[in-house]
Amino acid sequence: MIETRGLVKLFKDKKRGEIRAVDNVSFTCNPGQIYGLLGANGAGKTTTLRMLATILEPSDGTAMVCGHDVVEQPQKVRANVGFLSTATALYPRLTSQEMVEYFGRLNGLREAELNKRVAEIFERLDMNSFRDRRCDKLSTGMKQKTSIARTLVHDPPVMIFDEPTLGLDIMTARTIIEFIR
Repeated sequence: MIETRGLVKLFKDKKRGEIRAVDNVSFTCNPGQIYGLLGANGAGKTTTLRMLATILEPSDGTAMVCGHDVVEQPQKVRANVGFLSTATALYPRLTSQEMVEYFGRLNGLREAELNKRVAEIFERLDMNSFRDRRCDKLSTGMKQKTSIARTLVHDPPVMIFDEPTLGLDIMTARTIIEFIR
């Protein structure tokens, strides 16, 4: 599902010069399994995930997701990935349901399939009580659930979560971890 070989990401900083955020990272993730990237703050975990999701382009090395190269076939990679970032913003004027539906449409879901997926996800993540509430009125946990729902609405074969339980209470975090499993 995911394979990286010698992945490198360099940034240039006027004061510090070249910064090597990711240095020669290689790993393989097989279908049906959960993997985690562990390391200290600033170790390059988020940068690696952003390269896999095609948000950043690698400086060197290769990364394949579902058989598609992240540099040469980014659209095909995006069609197969659900990516949840720690910096995910929600449109404040949309409701939770509108937000998830919007991303479903962006990912090409037809109305019947979209309605089915939204109903399933909202039930599974216990989101029905706030489905019609605007995103700017949601609690931290509700916002996180909405972000996860929009990440999963198109039922991607690869899910990439960058700290999915950040800022959540223990019960909501457990729900999210169980959903991922």
